[in-house]
Amino acid sequence: MIQSSSRSVSLLINDQNLEEDQRLIQKTAYEFAEQELAPNAAEWDENKHFPLDVYKKAAELGFAGIYVSEKYGGCGLGRLEATLIFEGLSTGCVGSSAYISIHNMCAWMIDQFGNEEQKQRWLPEMCLFEKFSSYCLTEPDSGSDAQAMKTFAKEEGDYFVLNGSKAFISAAGASDYYLIMCKTGEKEVSCILVEKGTPGLSFGKNEFKMGWNVQPTRLVILEDCKVPKANLIGSRGQGFKIALQGLDGGRLNIAACSLGGAARCLDTATDYIKGRKQFGRPLADNQHLQFKLAQMAIELEASRLMVRHAARLLTDKSPNYTMYCAMAKKLATDRCFDIVNDALQMHGGYGYLKEYPIERFLRDLRVHQILEGTNEIMMHIIQRTLLKDA
Repeated sequence: MIQSSSRSVSLLINDQNLEEDQRLIQKTAYEFAEQELAPNAAEWDENKHFPLDVYKKAAELGFAGIYVSEKYGGCGLGRLEATLIFEGLSTGCVGSSAYISIHNMCAWMIDQFGNEEQKQRWLPEMCLFEKFSSYCLTEPDSGSDAQAMKTFAKEEGDYFVLNGSKAFISAAGASDYYLIMCKTGEKEVSCILVEKGTPGLSFGKNEFKMGWNVQPTRLVILEDCKVPKANLIGSRGQGFKIALQGLDGGRLNIAACSLGGAARCLDTATDYIKGRKQFGRPLADNQHLQFKLAQMAIELEASRLMVRHAARLLTDKSPNYTMYCAMAKKLATDRCFDIVNDALQMHGGYGYLKEYPIERFLRDLRVHQILEGTNEIMMHIIQRTLLKDA
């Protein structure tokens, strides 16, 4: 077990059923969060700073190419190892950890569906965080109904000419590569990589958000954007499959980011009620708070087990793994947000102040119930799978 007095509660049973190399990966992520992310997270949030230099340090540990095969500079790890990494990183800063997850999803898509030339061209720099990437599916008028997208790529000789826009795109303007899901026919969705600097590619204003301030969020605008056909990822018409398969892993990683944030806040609340006195006694002597803390620990561990179970099923491509990824995302993001909210309540008025980290974790975790498919959509995926043979 990883020894740390400040994480003794949340890590009490955190390393169960993990192999030695997995525990080492986990330890590395926690230490990076503690040394590089946590000390700077509040300042990044306040100044809306995208920490390129720190991301490059994360790449030195292999965190920019987690799934990418070693041939192209990646680590070739599985989904369980990824959840360990993102849970660990998010104890320091949720927003930056979530961006690293998105970048890894893009790299996985290229590694999984790209041709040899594309892999050699793009992946080595992505695995070093010399090039940053963004996943572009959502549009201003199509969120949960992704098939209603309007962005269209028209053939013109050896090029595609793209027109349309993508909304709520993480790292838009800062990224070098944009994986655009667009229509290439009336009922045909394809995935095309657009490089920064391509004429016709531009960006909207940086959105003023509740959380995730450490990464910019902008519109990606495509106006007669001419892209070589060589930038088509996979084959024509394969884009929706690529997008959805990427989201299976993305949902697990966002769930893991919620685990890390909740674990940090559980430990913070535990330390706080031990030291805070009211009516001449430590808050930790209050039986209601003791039971509340125990319930928070139960919810955290139940969420953690669900995420890791789904990760193993996704790695093994077990039957109905998509449903289990949806279950894990729904359970973990809901329960972990509640844990953080309860931790804030235990702090009383102090929890509402920015001098304490919990309000930032609360703001950062809230969006996890919305992105990578809203939790209402997760329920739809689950019930559709359960009833498909009924």
